[in-house]
Amino acid sequence: MVAQLYPTVTALRVVVALAQGGTVSAAAPLLHLTQSAVSKQLKSIEDLVGAPLFTRTSHGLVPTEAGAIYIAQARLVIGALETAAVKVAELRRSQSAIRVHVLPILGDRWFMPIYPRFMERCPDTTVQFTTFAPTDTAEEADLVFRFGQGPWPGWHADYLFGRDVLLVGAPSMIERNGGLADAADARRFTLLDHPQTPLRWAMFAAAHGLGDAPPAGLIRFGYYALVIRGAITGQGLALVPRCLILDELADGRLVNPQGLSFRSEYRYWLTIRENQRLNPGIRALRDWILEEAAKTEIPVIA
Repeated sequence: MVAQLYPTVTALRVVVALAQGGTVSAAAPLLHLTQSAVSKQLKSIEDLVGAPLFTRTSHGLVPTEAGAIYIAQARLVIGALETAAVKVAELRRSQSAIRVHVLPILGDRWFMPIYPRFMERCPDTTVQFTTFAPTDTAEEADLVFRFGQGPWPGWHADYLFGRDVLLVGAPSMIERNGGLADAADARRFTLLDHPQTPLRWAMFAAAHGLGDAPPAGLIRFGYYALVIRGAITGQGLALVPRCLILDELADGRLVNPQGLSFRSEYRYWLTIRENQRLNPGIRALRDWILEEAAKTEIPVIA
């Protein structure tokens, strides 16, 4: 059997430190070892190699030809191990981060403005966000915001808000078009619409017994944020979940005449896989989101 010729990492570190320090007394502090321990490690590796790695001179230790080979390779090995340790530490940090998939409109209008409060509460918790990605993103996330009716097989869903959908518009635009005394008056206005959302005129009309009569006009936008912006700038009325326009309602940029609204089955939910392990960070973030959602969800429709 061929003898094992592989030195320990400690022995390799000793060789590198001796090459750097030039003496046992100089190398010992670099290694946090005693001089005796350094000398023993050097003897062990020289016995293993079968040749001296250093020549003792009056000026200190000078590497032999064998020593130069070992010193060069020892530096490569130690450098590779240090690189691996850094990468593993980064991997641990990445894996420990909480991954959250947040819908763009919800992130912009509700979640990101309040998120600094969570950062203050849990400053050591790392959260990574995605807003738009392939369909498998939700499977990779720890917490997923969803909009819909549910349920989602394999996921536990907590209701957040969004059931109360308001008919809103800029006050000057509503006044300019003769005001809104009741739901039927809404048919005289242009409606701002997002084709992909289920919060449509048909739902509002059904809730208020308006039949199939359409509004006077229809302007479609590809993004729901543009529907809200269009309403603020007076381009027409819009049907918007109250939770997305809290600031605009508070400062008067948008008004909800006569409290016209309807209750939708499509709502915002926070979902988590049923088999998800709730580590302290995920539990803290989930609990905080539900607390904030409870403050947001103030029923306006009986």
